[in-house]
Amino acid sequence: MSQSAVVHARIDHATKAATEKVLDTLGMTPTEAIRLFYRQIALRKSFPLELHIPNKLTASVLAKSDKNLNIEEFDTATELYDSWDK
Repeated sequence: MSQSAVVHARIDHATKAATEKVLDTLGMTPTEAIRLFYRQIALRKSFPLELHIPNKLTASVLAKSDKNLNIEEFDTATELYDSWDK
């Protein structure tokens, strides 16, 4: 298949590096991943991932976590599970 179109996208360095690490593990280049994504959109005639708008509580928690506010950390899964009983 002849490649005749170019897609340009800007993305932050941390996301790019983390994504390329995963893709490398899969043996896939960023270009191959983008082609796969576009092909899936074309085949399905819709977005290939299920997206949801978060409710107010989830949106609030996500916004706070983006700012490193109210973050809880646990050393073990047991500590995490025990925190749910509090």
